Amino acid sequence: MPSDLPQIVDSHCHLDFPDFADELSDVIDRAVAAGVTRMVTICTKLRTAPQVRTIAEAHQPVFWAAGTHPMSAASEPMTNVDELVALSRHPKFVGIGETGLDYHYTAESASVQQDSLRIHIEAARQTGLPLIIHARDADDDMAQILTEEYRAGAYTCVMHCFSSSHELARAALDLGFYLSMSGIAAFPRSQALRDIFAAAPRDRILVETDAPYLAPPPNRGKRNEPGNTVHTARVGAALFDMSEIDFARQTTANFDRLFWKAAQWAKAA
Repeated sequence: MPSDLPQIVDSHCHLDFPDFADELSDVIDRAVAAGVTRMVTICTKLRTAPQVRTIAEAHQPVFWAAGTHPMSAASEPMTNVDELVALSRHPKFVGIGETGLDYHYTAESASVQQDSLRIHIEAARQTGLPLIIHARDADDDMAQILTEEYRAGAYTCVMHCFSSSHELARAALDLGFYLSMSGIAAFPRSQALRDIFAAAPRDRILVETDAPYLAPPPNRGKRNEPGNTVHTARVGAALFDMSEIDFARQTTANFDRLFWKAAQWAKAA
């Protein structure tokens, strides 16, 4: 990779999705060529954990995390803490989730989602790995559960693809959690969301693609991939009045602090 490129981390993508099946190696190579040094690929249904793990094992820049997505909480078997802790023993397993609450499409399963979320939180406590949260149209319940559980025992957390309210952002930041900026923050009509990020501490910001979803301009409407992290990072740099290189360094340091296991792996490699 050219040495003058900002070196950035895609903290959340889905490389096991069929969108990438025919060209996964090329997608990863393009990301590295664009300056993306590491990617975390996320398992959203635990029955697919072996496939996600295999991708991380096969590609040096890729790490993985696993959990039950809230939209699947009612249709997938309920996980338990021991199952998640066992998965965490893999050397490239770096986070718990994604988990959370989604009342936009699946409000009818709210109670099941909440039970699943609390199980994932306990696994994050026991492993010391960061919780990866998906939140949509559930701000009040999300803030309440995260806060209640934190008071019962500390854990670390990132609000993945954050696009919720100022109030939920403040609740998360007050607990010491991180906000992750996706391509949504680069959309022209997302000024209110950009304002939320701009008001957050710069040492609590991550960047991600959520690939294959939410491609930022200039690729909006196309399949997203980890190499597009750099476009979102460019928007983030402008928000914080930083150079692209300095913003990349800051968010990489933030990633290393939160995803400490990935940082340890990189040092040992």
